[in-house]
Amino acid sequence: MKTCSACFRLFSHDSGFCPVDGQRLVPVAEASPPRHPEDRRVGATLCGGRYQIWRIVADGGMGRVYQALDLKVGRSVALKILHPEVALDEVSVERFHREFEVSASLPHEHIVEVLGFEKTEDHSFALVMEYLEGEELRTVLKRDKVLPPERLVRMLSQLALGLAEAHERKVVHRDLKPDNIFLVGTRDGDRVKILDFGSVRDNSAGAKKLTVVGTTIGSPFYMSPEQAQGLLALDHRADVWSVAAIVFECVTGRVPFHASTGPMILVTIMGSNPLPPSEAGKAYGVPASLDAVMEKAFMKMPEVRIESVGLLADGVGRAYGLAGSHRDWAYMPQDELAARIRAMLPTLLGRPPKAPAGAVHAGAGAVHAGAVHAGADGRQVVAVVAAPSPGATEAFTEDIVMGVPQRLPRWVVPAVAGAAVLLCALVALLISR
Repeated sequence: MKTCSACFRLFSHDSGFCPVDGQRLVPVAEASPPRHPEDRRVGATLCGGRYQIWRIVADGGMGRVYQALDLKVGRSVALKILHPEVALDEVSVERFHREFEVSASLPHEHIVEVLGFEKTEDHSFALVMEYLEGEELRTVLKRDKVLPPERLVRMLSQLALGLAEAHERKVVHRDLKPDNIFLVGTRDGDRVKILDFGSVRDNSAGAKKLTVVGTTIGSPFYMSPEQAQGLLALDHRADVWSVAAIVFECVTGRVPFHASTGPMILVTIMGSNPLPPSEAGKAYGVPASLDAVMEKAFMKMPEVRIESVGLLADGVGRAYGLAGSHRDWAYMPQDELAARIRAMLPTLLGRPPKAPAGAVHAGAGAVHAGAVHAGADGRQVVAVVAAPSPGATEAFTEDIVMGVPQRLPRWVVPAVAGAAVLLCALVALLISR
């Protein structure tokens, strides 16, 4: 391993210069880790002398992340160590250990690799993970506001592959947000890593439950209605909603549901619908073909929501005029995706042609802009008909026709939300007596 004498990042032995500071790298055997005036861990070796801490990478609510050298195997690793006050909370420690167990049981190229769980000499706990050089999606959105469609489609396709592994094992992430999607840059485009499985819901038989029924877990802006209510019947479709909220933010530069406080955000999620992305993202040229896909992804009832993140990725890619499925786009060079989307985007942003009666059909991997229908509010909406992606488990009508699903009467959702609030108030009153 080599290190930079300016920033103390660690690099493989075949690296020559630090891409951040431009300094010539030196072998770690010829250098010493720095000391930090406010953090005694930096420069020390932890966990029985195995991990030598070289620098602080990031801080979070639960703990601090360091880049360290694994002296046993000679590789760079990331150590996430709980803050002292968090390490005293048994439930927090149990969740931290659960993150290790779940991540270790899900070996996948798009899920961060977890290598170990250790107790530190300063009475805390450390999660040992592969070290990743790149940036969180949150950082990208803060800087660039939105993602180009080709970057979004590639990222979403890889995200779908990683989550499919978890969902097949009945593991629900429950905290998908831009902060937990890490992008590693390569020549062909981003390589996605899903982070932080500490809030998972494990629906597999015999799995230990750490969350009391009715407890709300997750980040409000990206939370599904069933998750906002803390419902017991919560499955992978909650993650579909969260990913849809991320997609919405990536194309419009804003979250789909917004309010001044966390509770009000949850009320908004349960009682209102977001703007169509083509309207919210008009300044960024979002095509109207994406509206029907997102409308189905934001269905309040999981039973009528898009069934999987893979099908959501297929719908988003086809809304941008791509043929095939997310399995084709996940590793397609970003430049090639960009060229294909650019070729179709002018047509998508124009007025779609009316299809002859009976001419709508779908071949393998095909997508067609079909007939124009009048929506419930009188607006014209183009139905998009798509074939199921290769390897899809069950394709039913709601998966194949990505058009305008039957709407519930407008009064239903507010009425249900109001009844839920009144019921909660009544229960609180009875408990207080």
